[in-house]
Amino acid sequence: MRNRWLRIGALAGALFAINLVARGVANFAFDGDTDMQDRTSLVFFGVVALVLAAVAFRWGRDRPVGVLLADMAAAVLIACLATVLLGPAVFGANPVGGGAGEFFAQIWLYAGFSAAGFLLGYLLLVVLAKDYRSRQLAAYSKAKLSKPRRVVRR
Repeated sequence: MRNRWLRIGALAGALFAINLVARGVANFAFDGDTDMQDRTSLVFFGVVALVLAAVAFRWGRDRPVGVLLADMAAAVLIACLATVLLGPAVFGANPVGGGAGEFFAQIWLYAGFSAAGFLLGYLLLVVLAKDYRSRQLAAYSKAKLSKPRRVVRR
């Protein structure tokens, strides 16, 4: 159980670190240009989706889909809360300074890109038949086919 929470925390920390880098680039490189800040934000969400796709692809090999989904959802929830509430505070801004619409838009964007990244990674894993369930079914069929057929006497 300890290792499970360690993996969840490491993923959430990595996602939050990506957010801090994106916020730093947006604040220091494009201080007054809101168009470039918006583009940086979209690039950040794209990177989050790619990281989650890679993690879903890697973790999906060793875990059933229910465990995988719970682990990924916990990490994304923790990272989303940290991104929305702590991220602006690190750079001296108010988390709800842009209004409720901007606050909730960031949460919805994070949720949407996270779900898309997870689905991309997991569905690619299923298509390649490398997921946990496909590997179980392949081992079962191999074991069944390796036994000789019983002869029925009448």
